[in-house]
Amino acid sequence: MVQTTSRHLETSTTTSHYRALVAKLPLLKAEIAKVIVGQQDAIEEILIALLASGHCLLEGVPGLAKTLMVKTMSEALHMSFRRIQFTPDLMPGDIVGTEILEEDHETGKKFFKFNRGPLFANVVLADEINRTPPKTQAALLEAMQEKSVTYGGENYPLPDPFLIIATQNPIEQAGTYPLPEAQLDRFLLYIKLSYPSEEEELDVLRTTTGTARPEIGRVLSDMEMTDLQKLTRQVHVADELLIKINALVRSTRPENTSSEYVKEWCDWGAGPRAGQALVLCAKARAVLHERFSVIPEDIRTLAFPVLRHRIAMNFRAEAEGITSDHVIQELLNGL
Repeated sequence: MVQTTSRHLETSTTTSHYRALVAKLPLLKAEIAKVIVGQQDAIEEILIALLASGHCLLEGVPGLAKTLMVKTMSEALHMSFRRIQFTPDLMPGDIVGTEILEEDHETGKKFFKFNRGPLFANVVLADEINRTPPKTQAALLEAMQEKSVTYGGENYPLPDPFLIIATQNPIEQAGTYPLPEAQLDRFLLYIKLSYPSEEEELDVLRTTTGTARPEIGRVLSDMEMTDLQKLTRQVHVADELLIKINALVRSTRPENTSSEYVKEWCDWGAGPRAGQALVLCAKARAVLHERFSVIPEDIRTLAFPVLRHRIAMNFRAEAEGITSDHVIQELLNGL
């Protein structure tokens, strides 16, 4: 049941309109589930990134339906979708766009026209982002931050809403260009895909090897998603939860923390952007679960995808197989 107050919905849009939009979110997940078997946590986290107006990095081995998942979501949202296969020879102009010389048939005059690249879509899948050189990675990350593209002195706004989902393969590292920590920090969430369970994998074999192809219904439009993004920022967060979020983020830093575990295994911790990301994602999860107030479970669930790429482990930790997820779990146990 959706509970709301006028104090938390201070916009010109009516409360009934918000109720109707939020009620569509379970339908959206149901439409995606028609095609994608399992991976419910990953689907939810991608939708959270969209509601929070952020971008996400998706990591998983080949064959886990990363591309299909994103494409299905964009179809259910009635939003434009483009997939860019990142390769070592990909240049910034290949994703942003370039100017082409055209001629006016009436006057005979020639002029340059900006030809928009595949980045101009609501949902963009940047497949294997770590396979392209830093110059092209930087062009993508600049568009993520500014939500616009500058070419030839002109500024071109990107569609609204705008979501980048970048994927990377954790197995192959030869010939790749890993994202620097400062660029990783630009991603709102770092989502890790795991193998399906035995039952889920058997269901995949049953449903994907025949002739039947489920039809995806269009649940939400781009304008409705924009309204939901506005609503997300109005969700209430109690001061005591903000204090807990702030304490959690600060405790990831060896110089600020009282945790001996962090001091032993971490080189450096998360910055203030991590706290902002955790608050926004907790609000988005509340909306996704038809609530207008954040609860502690929202914070505990999202601490991992928000913080795992913002904590740097030292060499001893890497040698011992201790990851940032272990650190996050240790800190959550102490909250």
